[in-house]
Amino acid sequence: MKVERLTVNIGAEISGVHLRDAVRGDALFAELRALLLKHRVLFFRDQDFESFSRADHVAFASRFGELESHPVAESHPDHPGLVQIYRSEERNPYENNFHTDGLWRRTPPMGAVLRCVECPEVGGDTIWVNMVEAYARLPEEVKTKIGRLRASSSIEHSFGAVMEQEKRNKLGRDNPPVEHPVVRTHPETGEKILFVGSFTTHFLNYHIPANVRFGLDKNPGAGLLLQYLQSQAMVPEYQVRFRWKPYSVAVWDNRATHHYAVMDYWPAPRKMERAGIVGDVPF
Repeated sequence: MKVERLTVNIGAEISGVHLRDAVRGDALFAELRALLLKHRVLFFRDQDFESFSRADHVAFASRFGELESHPVAESHPDHPGLVQIYRSEERNPYENNFHTDGLWRRTPPMGAVLRCVECPEVGGDTIWVNMVEAYARLPEEVKTKIGRLRASSSIEHSFGAVMEQEKRNKLGRDNPPVEHPVVRTHPETGEKILFVGSFTTHFLNYHIPANVRFGLDKNPGAGLLLQYLQSQAMVPEYQVRFRWKPYSVAVWDNRATHHYAVMDYWPAPRKMERAGIVGDVPF
């Protein structure tokens, strides 16, 4: 196995490995898991259906934990938990923003295993961001200000925005807003992570005397701070950009990263299959 770092702060491409071997190979799986914690996102090439079937895909992801379904995206009919992200006939704006998957869940995903089935000759890259580094490089006064902040996240204002009102309201009732710390602690490494993204709508405990001189400070002050924190994912020094080829696979730690699917390829098709892994309650 060869490990090639792709940037200083995030990402490594792994060669000489068939992921199918990690389904039953405990030593190989443990090594890959350790590399994931170190590099945040791992990339593999040439994992086709013959060497890494859909059943293998589900089995490999399941080694990290239970797989989750999605309230909007459909799973493969023969492989529950393998979500089909097929883009061909229409634009879809939901992925071309910096986000951590499922921030609107009480237990956001631990991670995901994503395979490219079909992609354009050029375009459709994905960017991942090291949000541990994004937190570490914040000014100390900002770290102090956000250390105890809590924020609300919702699926209704994103996926639900294009739905008819009744359907959007049902999506919101079935998936009500959740509260998470603005700075979470990684449950395995103990690292601090900046944990707000595009699903985050507002702070829940910002309006205290220390932050608000006049009533006018409440919404503008909180909104500007949230925008500043969300913008940290845009810093190139925290990022790695991956160019997809058919049967490439990405495995990422969703707790410590954001990602952004570049929407520059439409109307060319782009078909991906993702197994999302259930996470824990952030603290």
